[in-house]
Amino acid sequence: MEQIIQSYVTEKTFMGAVLVVRDGKPLLDKGYGFADLEWNIPNTPATKFRLGSITKQFTAASILLLEERGKLKLTDPVRRYLPDLPESWDKITIFNLLTHTSGISDYTSPPGFNTFKGRNLTPQQIVDLVRDRPLGFQPGEKYGYSSTGYVLLGMVIEKLGGRPYAEFLQANIFAPLGMKDTGCYSQAILPLGASGYQRSYERDTDGVLKNADFVDGNVLFAAGSLYSTTHDLLTWEQALFAGKVVKPASLARMATPFKNSYGLGLSISSGEHREIWHNGNVDGFASMMANYPSDRLTIIVLDNVGTNAPRDMADKLADVAFGKPVVLPSERKEVPVDRRILARYVGHYRMTPAFAFDITLEGNALFFQATHQDKVPIFPESPKDFFVKVVDAQFSFIADGDGPATAVVMHQNGQSTTGARVP
Repeated sequence: MEQIIQSYVTEKTFMGAVLVVRDGKPLLDKGYGFADLEWNIPNTPATKFRLGSITKQFTAASILLLEERGKLKLTDPVRRYLPDLPESWDKITIFNLLTHTSGISDYTSPPGFNTFKGRNLTPQQIVDLVRDRPLGFQPGEKYGYSSTGYVLLGMVIEKLGGRPYAEFLQANIFAPLGMKDTGCYSQAILPLGASGYQRSYERDTDGVLKNADFVDGNVLFAAGSLYSTTHDLLTWEQALFAGKVVKPASLARMATPFKNSYGLGLSISSGEHREIWHNGNVDGFASMMANYPSDRLTIIVLDNVGTNAPRDMADKLADVAFGKPVVLPSERKEVPVDRRILARYVGHYRMTPAFAFDITLEGNALFFQATHQDKVPIFPESPKDFFVKVVDAQFSFIADGDGPATAVVMHQNGQSTTGARVP
């Protein structure tokens, strides 16, 4: 496990804290890199990191607490409690918001989010950003990830709980569980809080770290405003799955997938080892928390570089725990490839209706850039096979003869997806 983590540290794609617990005993509990590079302050298990969308499971649990207290039903339309919402949202229920099946547009989708992410917006101002957009589909018909839905849930919590969202969580979850290092992020000084960084490849293919853009805590609200430590998150996870937060029946609903393997604030992956998980991203921060209940294994990875490394790392740490072989990005060997061959792969590729990326050639290096994401280099391990160092992903280009590539196969998280090159 230490080898896995150090491979990401060496590639400068991870700084943060990692906690792995099996059968109630820690297998690994350490900090890596720096919480503050300017002052050389190291990360430790006590460092506080912004969580991003891991917040959503706390919001979901709060809604279930209100249901258990007779304040609402998940089948209730959200306009029953927030009547000023558009009439076109009449059929949207609390359940739809929890399961990302409302059809409401996601206000955090770039590039629009970048124009206001540093502003101190109220929940109502957040909803107003998307209220005039048509629904993407009829409620309950499809899955469409929407942080806007969780902002609405936070508004419901405040109205029925009789206090601000942060105070409701403090009184009903954090204080009862003794989670003293968890709360809603604000612009106030956060003792032992990590600073967020990101890598830039604009002028240096090796990447340089710079300060990440500031994202106001209020603009994330009940969809992603929390900060915490690995130890506090373990306390939360153990209490939640022991039935100490919500009743067993409510927990079962949280951990039962509805569409796209998503339950109520939690993702569920079935297979040889059932995994209940969620990750999160805020500029300069990334997080991953995975629980394998049948295996009594919990993995928590908190990061202040803002890459997708935590998800990759957690998967590999789990593989080690399960005795499976692991290939590290650092074990892949780069080979020289003629620039004329590299030029054949330049183009725009569409993997799904919602996911596309560009491959560009700069000097003698290929770069990968998904829509509205940072550009990163990809490295050849054969004339047609390439790998990424910042995350565990590989690309295999398909071409006819010596002509331009017609498609690419992307390998990541144990899955392979083929995308056509768009002329």
